[in-house]
Amino acid sequence: MHESTSVQQTESIAAEMSARFVGGEVVALQGELGAGKTQFVRGLLCGLGGQPRTVSSPTFVLLNVYDTGRLTLYHLDAYRAAGADDFEAIGFAELLEQQGVVAVEWPQRVQRLLPANAWQVHLSAVGESARRIEIISPP
Repeated sequence: MHESTSVQQTESIAAEMSARFVGGEVVALQGELGAGKTQFVRGLLCGLGGQPRTVSSPTFVLLNVYDTGRLTLYHLDAYRAAGADDFEAIGFAELLEQQGVVAVEWPQRVQRLLPANAWQVHLSAVGESARRIEIISPP
């Protein structure tokens, strides 16, 4: 369990996590609106060697792709997805085969498509800028 008191600290926690990634990881990001899921993805990108300021929420486009030079980060948002069929239509299964890092916001909407070895990240707002972050590594 991590406690974050700022956006920068949230990003740092995520960067530390992703710096060890080798490719093929899936990160399922759960939390209410405004809990810090997109900030966490910024940190993941930073830890992979990318430019965090390029990250934006893919709520309306479903998928953003960030090339870091080391590993590609695929950032998906299932919030507006009608269900797993929307993710299947954009080639989600193929993304999982690319050996990049796949980060999915609102994963409960596409749960059946996620691999059993996905990292689980639960973000909770506990104050205006404070967050509780629980990271569950794959079995």
